Amino acid sequence: MTAARDLPSESLSPLAERVERVLAAYDYEVSAAIDAIDAAVPGVGGLFEPGTEPAELRAAIERVLSADDHETRVDRDLAGETAILYVDGSSRGNPGPAGAGAVVQDEAGESLLRLARPVGSRTDNNTAEYAALALGLARLLAQFEPARIEVRIDSRTVIRSVWEERADPGAQFREYRAAVVALLERAPDDDWRHLADSDPNPADALATVGADIAALGPGG
Repeated sequence: MTAARDLPSESLSPLAERVERVLAAYDYEVSAAIDAIDAAVPGVGGLFEPGTEPAELRAAIERVLSADDHETRVDRDLAGETAILYVDGSSRGNPGPAGAGAVVQDEAGESLLRLARPVGSRTDNNTAEYAALALGLARLLAQFEPARIEVRIDSRTVIRSVWEERADPGAQFREYRAAVVALLERAPDDDWRHLADSDPNPADALATVGADIAALGPGG
């Protein structure tokens, strides 16, 4: 699977990098990863609790990473079906703390995977959009074997670069685009649908969580 380490390196604080490692251990299933961290923090603290000391978080994250079981299970098979992939990127300040979110649904609209990751502490929105698409495609293809993938995305920049014009997006995004194209080549069939601002996108909230993680720090 294409992982965050296979994409261009963006700057994160030591604490955000540690949380990223937990997310990777849980295949970027954000609820499972954050629940594991929160459960490992003594008392009522947690990843986003202001009263939790950085040392407590570091210790909790190390306990989670040293555990044997990081399994996430999806008791669903998409063979012969269309997988719906919602993706979104978020950057506060553009550039600023940025996150990527993705949701995989079946044809009936049931959410099967809810993914998030931090992208960078000072990263632009277009980078986060590419990262979200790469994250969602990688996990979807690793978990399922659908007959078709329909990507639902609000970024016109990514749509033009990947599907419509297939033009070189420039040096800043070239590696991201290459990773996305390589993933799409593994899909038996794919299509996209542009989401207007008024259209619901369940990946939006997850991208915000990714940005929240990217804003953590320093925690070294």
